[in-house]
Amino acid sequence: MFTVHEAALITGLTEHAVRYYTDKGLIPSVQRNKNNVRLFNDEAINWLRGVRCLKQTGLPIEDIKTYVDLCLEGDSTVPQRLALMMQFKEAALTQLEEAKQRVAHLEEKTLHYQEILEKGIPDITNPAQWETSGSKATLN
Repeated sequence: MFTVHEAALITGLTEHAVRYYTDKGLIPSVQRNKNNVRLFNDEAINWLRGVRCLKQTGLPIEDIKTYVDLCLEGDSTVPQRLALMMQFKEAALTQLEEAKQRVAHLEEKTLHYQEILEKGIPDITNPAQWETSGSKATLN
C-alpha cells in the first residue's frame, strides 16, 4: 500500500492532485486506514495513471468521472467511451484550428512591427494614434 506522497512520486502527479482526484471520486479503489488516511494499492495507482492520461487530453474532471464510471460498468460501455473520446477529439481539432489561425494572425502582426522598425513606416496599429474625426481605424 502506498501513501499519498508515494502515489504522487510513482505517478508523477502532485500530492494535491492525488488528493483532489480521490476526493472527486476518480480513484474507486482507494482505501483508508483507521485514521482515515488514504492508501493506494496497485489498482489505485493504475487509476491515478489513467486519470493523469485523460487529464492530459484536456478532458474536464466531470467527463473523466463519467469515463471512470463507464469503466467500472465493464466492457459493455466501450461504445460510450469511444463516443466520449471522439467527442473530445473533435473539440481538440477545432481548438487546434483556432490556435493555428491565432498564430497566423500573430505572424502577420510580427511582420508588420518588423517593417515599422526596419523601414520606418508609420505605426497605424496604435489606437492612441488613430484619427477620431469619425473615421474608424481597425486593427486587423
